[in-house]
Amino acid sequence: MSRSAADHSILRIHDALRPGFGTEAAVYGTILVSGLIALASYAGETSIHVLIKVGVTVVVFWGAHVYAGTVARMGERAGPEARAQLGQAFRGSLRHSLGMLTSASLPALILVLGTTRIIPDEIANDVALWSGVVILAFLGYVAFLRRGSSHLVRIAGALATASFGLAFVVMKALIH
Repeated sequence: MSRSAADHSILRIHDALRPGFGTEAAVYGTILVSGLIALASYAGETSIHVLIKVGVTVVVFWGAHVYAGTVARMGERAGPEARAQLGQAFRGSLRHSLGMLTSASLPALILVLGTTRIIPDEIANDVALWSGVVILAFLGYVAFLRRGSSHLVRIAGALATASFGLAFVVMKALIH
């Protein structure tokens, strides 16, 4: 199946955002950020408070992810060889986990717009939450595009991936 000009543009955008943005850590990080934004903004928090909670939580989860990845990679070897591999295991885990941070960057930027009063708090919180849905849809679409799936399957993949973010939008709407 040949790819359209639009498909090539999508892949170029995705490639420019790599290495961290195209990983499962990016998907997991986006879902985490969406949940945090939904919960914090539901409580009526200002965008600065949402941004701080998201930032601190993402950094802690990212650090735990890097640590766990390093430990797991170190467990693949035994004895003196394992000690020599610490740096390599850490760098591999750092690279693999980068998506957790990069996936938080767009929602964080939107929350910054709310903290600086460029846009109102409530709108910033909602747009940041919806940005997670868009990021997840993009990541799902690209995953199926790279597999060579049909256009219909790519759309279904984008919707399935975005549904994790939509769950938080619906949750916030029902509770609010």
